[in-house]
Amino acid sequence: MIEEILNFIGELKIRNEFLFYFGLFCLSLSILFIVLTKLATTQVHGVNAWFKPLKFAVSIGLFAWTMAWYCHYLSNFNETPFNWVVIILFGFELLYITYQASQGQMSHFNISTATYSMLYSLMGLAATIVTLYTAYIGLLFFTQTFPDLPNYYIWAIRFGILIFVVFSFEGALMGSRMNHSVGAINDNSNWFIVGWSKTVGDLRVSHFIGMHALQILPILSFFIFKNTKATIIISIFYGLLAATTLVQALKGKPIFQKTEKT
Repeated sequence: MIEEILNFIGELKIRNEFLFYFGLFCLSLSILFIVLTKLATTQVHGVNAWFKPLKFAVSIGLFAWTMAWYCHYLSNFNETPFNWVVIILFGFELLYITYQASQGQMSHFNISTATYSMLYSLMGLAATIVTLYTAYIGLLFFTQTFPDLPNYYIWAIRFGILIFVVFSFEGALMGSRMNHSVGAINDNSNWFIVGWSKTVGDLRVSHFIGMHALQILPILSFFIFKNTKATIIISIFYGLLAATTLVQALKGKPIFQKTEKT
């Protein structure tokens, strides 16, 4: 198992050195943030302020590594512009989220000053540009052929990118509401790291599920299902799961109910 992981990391570095090191940097930062969640007491909306940069560091790091792996399969694709778009824009986003956590301030939905409002808008723009670029890469996977790769694996990548793009843009719904909760103001819980609300609807649930289709579907298809029909069916059900949790959140219902102590 350890040897396989080391081989994967070595291959990843060969495929795209820039995104490899950027992803490694983000994932390394997440270790620091874990330590800070234990040492620091600053809170934002009832949770430790360092959980947000922790979540984003892991998510951005995984995205960088995932796209570094996938883009290698494309023919005549210039990775350099995409690399710099991801590094600069997501690097800016992570930097601002980290800085705001250090100040005990919100990064998202914070328009309390002109500067905060501008930086929040720039984060939204950064996420939109990266998502659109990823959508273009997804289009290339639908239009190109990959004779050396299993068909089921390619379909998993296609569906993974498609669902990722759809539910990445779902973040705009939270932005338009200036709130990730439905039925309260940015309600959080102490549920593991994600902190999803146990009392009201939480739009972050579908956002999380949908965006991580990018990793989950290809892994399931390549290592478990190994079948095109099964991959397509599971991908459809996965997309329906993300959509169902979105509808549930919009109805103001939490995915996990808070149990009352007796």
